[in-house]
Amino acid sequence: MLTANALSVTGTMLSILAVPWFVLETTGSAVLTGLASFATTLPIVISAALGGTLADRLGFRAVSVLSDLVSGVTVLAVPALFVTGGLSYPLLLALLFLRWLTATPGETARKAMLPELSTAAGVPIERATAAYDGVYRAAAMVGAPLAGVLILWLGPSVLLLVDGVTFLVSAALIAAGVPRVRRGRREPGGYLSGLRTGLAFLWRDRLQLSATAMIVVVNLLDTGVTQVLLALYAREVAADPRAFGLLTGVLGAGAVAGTIAYGTAGKRLPMRLTYGLCFLLAGVPRVLVLAMGVPLPAALAVTALSGFAAGAINPILGVLQYGRIPARMRARVIGAMTAAAYAGMPIGGLLAGSLTAVIGLGATLSAFTCVYLLISLPPFVCRAWRELDRSQPSEAFGQSIRD
Repeated sequence: MLTANALSVTGTMLSILAVPWFVLETTGSAVLTGLASFATTLPIVISAALGGTLADRLGFRAVSVLSDLVSGVTVLAVPALFVTGGLSYPLLLALLFLRWLTATPGETARKAMLPELSTAAGVPIERATAAYDGVYRAAAMVGAPLAGVLILWLGPSVLLLVDGVTFLVSAALIAAGVPRVRRGRREPGGYLSGLRTGLAFLWRDRLQLSATAMIVVVNLLDTGVTQVLLALYAREVAADPRAFGLLTGVLGAGAVAGTIAYGTAGKRLPMRLTYGLCFLLAGVPRVLVLAMGVPLPAALAVTALSGFAAGAINPILGVLQYGRIPARMRARVIGAMTAAAYAGMPIGGLLAGSLTAVIGLGATLSAFTCVYLLISLPPFVCRAWRELDRSQPSEAFGQSIRD
């Protein structure tokens, strides 16, 4: 399952770079390239919110396989139609929309089947969630530079062929190598009823609602930092465009290392304190040093430390989700949380750019630092978060599986 997910994520990274390059090469229009980007981002939010309920009803493995098959065939259709002369721009937009609409439910389904697979394999849930997140981060980190090299070497059309093949291989691995998992009794009612049930469950669970709200805000801030403020820092403070890539790279490398460390020691760590400290260190220091205008080597060191702390956040969230969400509605609740986490990201870049134009780079970075600090407080001050102290993660997870 981890190998299949690594292939799927790598293919996604190839597609993220290949599609805009392909559109630019074939149309020469920046406006049409931007429209193609919109066609790839909107369906992610839609399918994350709605696809989870489908996975709960049809089964995690079935939806994972079906999602990868449809995504692979859709991606392969783009270069095939281009070569035969049957690819119009509206058809390209439709194919891109379908590709991203069908890919996200597969990712949700693979994440939802992780608890039962970790139990069957005899792997502690902390290690399983860390492995899942580590593979995801590593594949994304490797996929982006690999795509850049392959575009120059093979061209975007061939890159899309590789992307499609990765999905088909992922589907084959899940179908042949992953057993079906038990999801508990199926709830009565139709699709919309199941969707409402999942959303109602999330609304009643104040701990997970608080965790989701934290991720929404942080993803918004991270998008603004990554897509706007880091580039401005590299130009105006470091005076070196390579600083942008270096800061992004050490953050990702630190996150991979942090994920591995949590997978090794996470079972012995206090869950609430670990999550709170990691959340605080992941955001505040790396933006604060940028606001202070420190030399690039110091900024790189602090950014690597923040990345290391960030590596534990997603695995802890996974343990939290698996320990509290019933198996029969796991995919739809995780899907709703994922959709919420993605929803604020388009605003982040606009907010960062607008604030910088009005108050300047340093003041914007300082403002972002303050928000990072405030959004890190709930694990330390909110009563709902004390529930994490009542039992060890593995014990809570084991109880959820038995239920």
